[in-house]
Amino acid sequence: MKTLEIYQIDAFISELFKGNPAAVCPLDEWIDDTTMQNIAAENNLSETAFYVKKEKHYEIRWFTPQVEIPLCGHATLATAFVEFNIKNTPNQELLFLTKDNLKLSVIKKQGLIELDFPSDTLEEIPLKKEFKNLFNHEPTKALKGEYDLILVFENEKQIETLLPDFQKISLLKDYRGVNVTSQGNTTDIVCRFFAPNAGIYEDPVTGSAHTSLIPYWETQLHKTKIISKQLSSRSGMLYCQLNNDRVKIAGEAKLYLKGEIYIKD
Repeated sequence: MKTLEIYQIDAFISELFKGNPAAVCPLDEWIDDTTMQNIAAENNLSETAFYVKKEKHYEIRWFTPQVEIPLCGHATLATAFVEFNIKNTPNQELLFLTKDNLKLSVIKKQGLIELDFPSDTLEEIPLKKEFKNLFNHEPTKALKGEYDLILVFENEKQIETLLPDFQKISLLKDYRGVNVTSQGNTTDIVCRFFAPNAGIYEDPVTGSAHTSLIPYWETQLHKTKIISKQLSSRSGMLYCQLNNDRVKIAGEAKLYLKGEIYIKD
């Protein structure tokens, strides 16, 4: 029997039972993909992160309960929290390398954990009828990112009261998920994120979605520092900054549990 460490971290929030919970599994070496997918399904959280420490960087992969995904913000923040606060690494900056060879820098900074992700390239696309019928309110604009469909709405109240038609969202096979947003009342912007095809009907807080949101809203608000609130039932706060072709995404995190997983050798 082989034993693996596991931690559950609430990310992008300063208190327990809010933000986005992620499972984090430190590994001495990579285990097989099927086992990682089974662990993620058993955890039944939006993401489980697995990582292996190398000499100068960390290799990282993320799994939803159904599939492996190429990028995840909150689970990366949760992984960095484990290294900074549980493993007590002396480094103030961590470098993660993804399966697709993306380099992700994470910094411990003024009480926050700051992710440094590549910004998305957005293309405005026609506001098709199928996009208008995904929710009980109609969006005003549609954009296509590398992974997601971004829909812009008139105001925060609409984002807060959106009722998604998950059957129709599931038909959008070209997208990881649907990222909805508007200007905020007390923050610069607000958002929500829906990804039923990845086994996540509504993600509580989505760091990676802000690699699309921040480049878009920089052009609308004419500011590079943007505070975002994700209006899920758990909610979350993200402190973001656009820096050329990178997006810095900062937030807090809290440890919820730590334990052990028992798998066959």
